[in-house]
Amino acid sequence: MPPWLAQAAAVWLPLSVLAALYVAADVALPRHRPPMRVMAFVWPLTVLYWGPVGLIFYFWFGRANRASSHETHKTHDAHTEHRGQHETASPPSVPSRPMWQAVFEGAAHCGAGCALGDFIGDWLAYGTDFRPWGSVFAGKVVVGFVLAYALGIVFQFFAIAPMRGLGVREGLVQAIKADTLSLVAYEVGMFVVMWFTSHAFTGLTPKTLAYWLPMQWAMLAGFATTYPVNVWLIARGIKERM
Repeated sequence: MPPWLAQAAAVWLPLSVLAALYVAADVALPRHRPPMRVMAFVWPLTVLYWGPVGLIFYFWFGRANRASSHETHKTHDAHTEHRGQHETASPPSVPSRPMWQAVFEGAAHCGAGCALGDFIGDWLAYGTDFRPWGSVFAGKVVVGFVLAYALGIVFQFFAIAPMRGLGVREGLVQAIKADTLSLVAYEVGMFVVMWFTSHAFTGLTPKTLAYWLPMQWAMLAGFATTYPVNVWLIARGIKERM
């Protein structure tokens, strides 16, 4: 292990954890609680692998502000009452979110389930010494993909079912349709970088702090490969625009 990797991990990873804990505490506050509940899990997980850089996007467009929204509705209601009951009032104009922000949250939503599944999968593969075809890397890929897919569908279900008013069965069917391609794209990008870093930095295990810095790189690569797929899915209406 090169010394610079250990030194960088010793600085960057604690900052990433602190940033994720801050977001987790922030979304628990009533005024910053996301309207879509699943995003209260998505944003801390996203910031965990993006690191402190992820805070930029969270504060830019991810952070909910219920106080401002409440004041907007109060002002609109008062204005409507003042205009009289017989006059039809138009709803307040709300600027539409730029497409790239909607896609970012869609990719983050997919990435959160994948990242959590791969994080747990790495520990399971390591703890059980699971080596299909005699390969440690294959063990991480198999376990990580299965867990990432399962958790990704769960995350997608709790986004798509409430938005469309679907039951459990139909919600799961639509979640699988919406998330499968996105999730596969994420995992491909992630596993490619994992393969390269596993050969570049040999001997690292999940018990080593420096192991998780290249894993962050891999998760960011997965985010990059799933982003254009989410553009297509959202544009086609297969995946909900968040």
